[in-house]
Amino acid sequence: MTFLIVTVAWAAHTRLFQVVGKIDDTLALLNLACMMTITFLPFTFSLMVTFPDVPLGIFLFCMCVIAIGAVQALIVVYAFHFPYLLNPQIERAPHRALYRQHILRIVLRGPALCFVAAGFSLFFYPLSYLLMAMVIFLPYVSKASSWCKGRLVGPQEPPAHSVEFFTFDLHEPLSKERVEAFSDGVYAIVATLLILDICEDNVPDSKDVRDKFHGSLVAALSAYGPHFLAYFGSFATVGLLWFAHHSLFLHIRKATQSMGLLNTLSLAFVGGLPLAYQQTSAFARQPRDELESVRVSCAIIFFASIFQFAIWTTALLQERETLQPSARFGGREHAFMFAKLALYPCASLLAFASTCFLSRVSTAIFHLTQIAVPLTFLLLRLLVRLASALLRALRGLARPAPGAEEDVRAPLLPSTC
Repeated sequence: MTFLIVTVAWAAHTRLFQVVGKIDDTLALLNLACMMTITFLPFTFSLMVTFPDVPLGIFLFCMCVIAIGAVQALIVVYAFHFPYLLNPQIERAPHRALYRQHILRIVLRGPALCFVAAGFSLFFYPLSYLLMAMVIFLPYVSKASSWCKGRLVGPQEPPAHSVEFFTFDLHEPLSKERVEAFSDGVYAIVATLLILDICEDNVPDSKDVRDKFHGSLVAALSAYGPHFLAYFGSFATVGLLWFAHHSLFLHIRKATQSMGLLNTLSLAFVGGLPLAYQQTSAFARQPRDELESVRVSCAIIFFASIFQFAIWTTALLQERETLQPSARFGGREHAFMFAKLALYPCASLLAFASTCFLSRVSTAIFHLTQIAVPLTFLLLRLLVRLASALLRALRGLARPAPGAEEDVRAPLLPSTC
């Protein structure tokens, strides 16, 4: 939930600086205060998880979100007080006051819900979790309610001074470069966490090497074999998911809000890959929990990759606006992108199914999958071309030869005079 709320704050921050065109020292300090408050959210979330029955963690979490919204509102008020800081389109607009009210209303919706959640946390905290979840999906609930109202009431004329610049329209284009930069940052942090885990927990102690392994560093490192195998498998998974994400956004021309939401959900599960590493590295210490560890790891990898596939599927629904011509239906890269994005969902489902039907060898299948998927990525383009050639050959065999139908019907026709 913390990751999703942070991404909501990031999206609001992105929209906010579409309004603010220039930054002075005061805005820079306010933005720094906003960023500092956001970095405190993981600590409050840890309190919520460690002490779920104590309302203090939920209260502090909500207060952080309220503080973020208050700082963003101060940025809006300050920027409108000095119009030269605004986007030129808004600076020249005759109704700047309407823009300010509209933007403040959007910025303060989430903090207002968290204010109510903080109040309920003191005597009925389950409702606080529901209200915090509404903060995440509020833009999409608002869009869905507007659509239902339009269906029931019918189209209405817009007001005389409508404001449409700063909205959360599901089809409104996002900054593709900002989405890619945010995603690259998440992948880089996840990879760094994996590196820190392997460096911190898997360096043998010199006293243990001397006492338990008779001074043999090779023997000491061999005891950590499952940890290193899990590390290389997890890092390869992070790297290949990033590679698939990079390839996907190379073919995307314009990102929409729905694609941004799917990207956020994918990144939320990518952030769980260090947990998958910890689960799979514990196989040697906790062999009884191997099945559960494999299932948790497969579920994390599946959802991280299936949301990437959903981004591409969503882009295909508006392919003329969102995709490069080569990635559209019938394009030369269409089949290759389908295979690339479908590889990890299929592999993780196969490994998960092995825990149900082949439980004795499910761990071996999981490790084999981690090794086979990178090799498959290297040969993927060749495999796609071979599969396409085979399909064309089978289609040619199934199709009757030209003139064959006429030859069959010829004896039934009367002979010419």
